[in-house]
Amino acid sequence: MEKILIANRGEIALRIMKTCREMGMTVVAVASEADMSSRHAREADICYPIGPAPVNESYLCIEKIIEVAKDAGVDAVHPGFGFLSENADFARAVTGAGLIFVGPKPEVIELMGSKMASKRRMIEAGVPVVPGYNGADQDPEHLAVEAGKIGYPLLIKASAGGGGKGMRIVNHADQFEEALAAARREALSAFGDDTVLLERYLQRPRHVEFQVFGDKQGNVVHLYERECSIQRRHQKILEETPSPGLKPEVRERMAAAAVKAAASVGYENAGTVEFMLDEDDSFYFLEMNTRLQVEHPITEAVTGLDLVRWQIMVANGKSLPLHQDEIAARGHAIEVRVYAEDPTRNFLPQTGRIVGYSEPRGLGIRVDSGIHQGDEISIFYDPMIAKLIAWGATRDQVISKLSVALAQYCVHGVQTNIAFLREILNEPEFIEGNTTTDYLARQFPDFTSGEDLVDEALALTFMTESATEEKTGDRAQIVDDPWDRLPGWRVIQ
Repeated sequence: MEKILIANRGEIALRIMKTCREMGMTVVAVASEADMSSRHAREADICYPIGPAPVNESYLCIEKIIEVAKDAGVDAVHPGFGFLSENADFARAVTGAGLIFVGPKPEVIELMGSKMASKRRMIEAGVPVVPGYNGADQDPEHLAVEAGKIGYPLLIKASAGGGGKGMRIVNHADQFEEALAAARREALSAFGDDTVLLERYLQRPRHVEFQVFGDKQGNVVHLYERECSIQRRHQKILEETPSPGLKPEVRERMAAAAVKAAASVGYENAGTVEFMLDEDDSFYFLEMNTRLQVEHPITEAVTGLDLVRWQIMVANGKSLPLHQDEIAARGHAIEVRVYAEDPTRNFLPQTGRIVGYSEPRGLGIRVDSGIHQGDEISIFYDPMIAKLIAWGATRDQVISKLSVALAQYCVHGVQTNIAFLREILNEPEFIEGNTTTDYLARQFPDFTSGEDLVDEALALTFMTESATEEKTGDRAQIVDDPWDRLPGWRVIQ
């Protein structure tokens, strides 16, 4: 493998470039018209234009990307995360063109992309799943009967999607019919499939995921866990490893379940098995992400391993570099996502030019960013400025390092969430490690209640006609959360 195309943009494209260059590979990038002067386009060895700014005309256009890959004479395609990274048709198109897809097999992407099918497979494999209903009978009356068997509160979830879309919490039976109809409308709008499943609603769980890796020889290992419980509307804000709420014996059992889950589908390359950890230390399979995760840097920090290098080696047919007993984790790491958004206005996305930019530095500090001073945060894509990662010997040390790094992070020209992230790091419940999935709602109700609605006109500026066509839904959703209507990776995290 000598030449690789990165079918993505921003910080993940730059992150992949770094490892590819260390491995002596030529890097080919793709960029929309809006991104031709962006950092990932500038720093690639070669960059090809792939169409207008709207993602369905550029970054989601399989035919254009395959055409570029052939013209450029690449050996392989890395999808990054988001966009086409979990698209089985894209993986098939890559391999059908005689190229290497840096990811799992298309049929595995397809299987694990369905919440229903993946849950059934996990049940067959003996992996714990949340009690519920995932049957083919989708008649509303039948679903209401099944809901009664499960008991309330329960969760209605779209089978085909993620990111909180097509998801509703139902506290009482008299709310079920209306919640089901709303979840189905949203699921059909977002994913073209209104199939749902029902699950018992765990009221104060932790969201804990395990990084797994498999190779073509049938070996599967885990690289320990990441806790991702601090979320806003099912979008991760802060991730850490190890989890502050995971007992050693539970970690061991959960790790074994993650490896079993991956092995049961013949998994190859990088993947993440996600679990919900209940208050009584029971845990349940949630889903599997068949790609590299946004939060992979904290795993790299504690293991000292390069996950992208592993991805490329495995895709090239090599065995995993290490056996399970050779993989060790040391210290603690936390990642926060720095966004151009205004937390005081219901996290309204911000646009504009970065007129001043300075990243923090220090021992154990890492910044994965996709911008330079002078770059534009546009209306077309998710405006993540960077991921800020801190590593240290202890959790307390890492919290202190990260708080100082955030204080040193200078972004001028757009509003950011940096001050809000610092508030989280200094909040007593977070410091104690009491980070269940309702953490933000409990500790920062003014930011997460959604009662202070944003200016609809401003929210609408973040949508193009293509985004409206791709993500149709209730107009009220635009007001409640502008992110709901944006294309890109964030809506599936």
